[in-house]
Amino acid sequence: MEFGLSEDQVLLQETVRRLVADRIPLDLIRQVAQDDAAATAGLAEEIGALALDGILVPETEGGAGLGVLDAVLVQECFGYGVVPARFLSNSVAAFALRDASGDLGAAIASRQARFSLALNERLSRRDGAGIGLANGNLTGRAMMVMDAAEATHSLLWSDQGLQVVAAPEAEPLQTIDRTRTFSKVEVDHGSLASIPDRADMTFAVACVLLAADTLGAAQCMLDKAVAYASERKQFGRVIGSFQAVKHLCAEMAARLEPARALVWHAAHAIDTDDDEAIVMACLAKAHLSEVGTFVARTSTEVHGGMGFTDLVGLHYWFKRIGVNREPPTRGFSIRCSTPELPGRATGEARYLTKAFRLVHAVFSHLLTSLGRAGRRPGPPGHRECCSRPSAICSDRHLRSVSNRRAGIGPIPASCGIGHIWDGWIRRAWVCS
Repeated sequence: MEFGLSEDQVLLQETVRRLVADRIPLDLIRQVAQDDAAATAGLAEEIGALALDGILVPETEGGAGLGVLDAVLVQECFGYGVVPARFLSNSVAAFALRDASGDLGAAIASRQARFSLALNERLSRRDGAGIGLANGNLTGRAMMVMDAAEATHSLLWSDQGLQVVAAPEAEPLQTIDRTRTFSKVEVDHGSLASIPDRADMTFAVACVLLAADTLGAAQCMLDKAVAYASERKQFGRVIGSFQAVKHLCAEMAARLEPARALVWHAAHAIDTDDDEAIVMACLAKAHLSEVGTFVARTSTEVHGGMGFTDLVGLHYWFKRIGVNREPPTRGFSIRCSTPELPGRATGEARYLTKAFRLVHAVFSHLLTSLGRAGRRPGPPGHRECCSRPSAICSDRHLRSVSNRRAGIGPIPASCGIGHIWDGWIRRAWVCS
């Protein structure tokens, strides 16, 4: 059986990515980040012209009636272009309201309803945060509410499940990602709709869409690193011809490709109502948080000093990936709570998590063994230090080996025979 995208899904992704590249350049993103009201309004019109908010709205309510995997493909394109769109919040709300009475779904498809998203209190909450429902009235505070600015409705997580309310007063919060708005809201009024049955699956949709956004941003940073390494010259040669730079780019690609399959599988599991859908969505969110952070850091390293300048603009993707680690909850909180999430028995969920890590470790070790041939020798101690080429074997790694011999501190993830993803993908890049 071939697990891949259909022709319609490929066409959808290519169309959205092309429109984002043509209509939403980086200069427009810079203006939005500088709180340019005209640029923000123009960007909203450009995104609205794509008519994508109704992807998860049923056809009977004026939407496209597509699945979560289709929404994931669109969100990946938005992450690739670091687009500050409300698509994620509206899509999560549309999924939650699929079986609810009323015309809110149709309002989302027609752009009359604009939702904010407040699901951070699902697994963990800060002191003083949390929303309670008593006698039909919601009271409390929600932190890190996404897209609260100019929202007409809000999808909130309360102690009685999901609630839809009219958009409350929002106090803006400052984050490193200036392309999107996050706020703190105080709630003290009645609920417009209660969605207790789809609460956990809606949380899973939010997780997988955020993972897709990180996936798109990380893919863009990888592409930019490869393009820069193919143009930047040092010592009369492009830096992409140096083995050290090749290894950096290859390692980013090797970590990112399996992550894409994980995100697609999580979205497909939600569409098919698979028992493991919630667990897989949470694993995708947690894993992409780590992979995205690694790609963002390594891509900036490939760019050198230019990676920190606004001229290149790499920091917009770096900050998008960093902030995506937080909502609806951090990867650590998701991993700690995965075994107790509904949809799987506790033992089964733990087994699934351990099996995923075991397969990842075995696969990494096999790839490592395949990539040993042809590697040039490093300086004294390099073989025991790490599997990276000698050009990037730093003193810090050498000190880590000394500490390991003395029993001081843990072994770094980048050192030792089990170096992750040092296999045929890296070898293909290095030998090209």
